[in-house]
Amino acid sequence: MRVVLDTNLIVSALIAPAGTPASIIKAWLDGKFTLLTCAAHLYELRATLHKPRIAEHVKPHKAGRLVNQIKNLAENIAHLPRVKRSADPTDDFLLGLSEGGKADYLVTGDKSGLLALGSHESTRIVSAREFAGILF
Repeated sequence: MRVVLDTNLIVSALIAPAGTPASIIKAWLDGKFTLLTCAAHLYELRATLHKPRIAEHVKPHKAGRLVNQIKNLAENIAHLPRVKRSADPTDDFLLGLSEGGKADYLVTGDKSGLLALGSHESTRIVSAREFAGILF
């Protein structure tokens, strides 16, 4: 199973290590699915983790470790198709990553944007709770 995790889900996993997003990260690290990433994904993740309101809740060494794990262990998709479909244009790269990486799922907490789309190409767009139900 090939999966894209929205930045908001990854950050949530770091903030709440006992929550559903953290269990999804653990499942990835345990080999339950292939995580897809790209340069824009890693850039957005790093930038988000450096925002003061996020940084006050996440220890730098935990953030750095997870970013390095994603960089080193996830499948990097180098060439993304251009997509202009999301209500938030800054999320279009996630749809491009899903399409370019032939993802089965895009997991997000973005209720008004990505989740409202329901799917993109052959990728289902689901919430963390819905994806956890598929995984476990």
